Amino acid sequence: LPVVRAGCSIFIEFFRGSPLIALLFVGWLILPFFLPVGFPTPDLVTRALIIFVLFTSAYVAEIVRGGLQAIPRGQREAAQALGLSPWKQTRLVILPQALRSVIPALVGQAISLYKDTTLVLIIGQIELLAVAQNVTQQEAFIAQGYIVETLVFVSLIYWVGSYWMSRESQRLEARLGVGTR
Repeated sequence: LPVVRAGCSIFIEFFRGSPLIALLFVGWLILPFFLPVGFPTPDLVTRALIIFVLFTSAYVAEIVRGGLQAIPRGQREAAQALGLSPWKQTRLVILPQALRSVIPALVGQAISLYKDTTLVLIIGQIELLAVAQNVTQQEAFIAQGYIVETLVFVSLIYWVGSYWMSRESQRLEARLGVGTR
């Protein structure tokens, strides 16, 4: 399917080649101009979610493509020898092996996405870092100089989340035997 392949390649290369912050600005400022007249403009959170989904889907598509290309040709030939249809070959033989081999890359992408959520602050949305700044700018805290402690706490929250995802990935890899034959 050359048309589908070309469309997917253009989509992936565009979103992987664009910085996430630029895409968030596009979603914030330019997206409403492309909507039909009378179509309700989505709120900023919805626009940010759309951009995050499109951006991440391009990276995940490349990760899975790499996993599919890593599967030896003999696996498909073995599935054909068993008499499986092309759909069953992919679903029962090829895809499980490919997804198993790309677990580390998928978790790395998830951790990166988790840390990139701070970028929504730029388009005026509240997220963890913005909450920390809002807390330290209240009258009760403004003269006490707690900004350093607040930012250390926020960084600890991000570190704990990233560390937890990394450890769960390692546990899943060990359970599935990723890296062992």
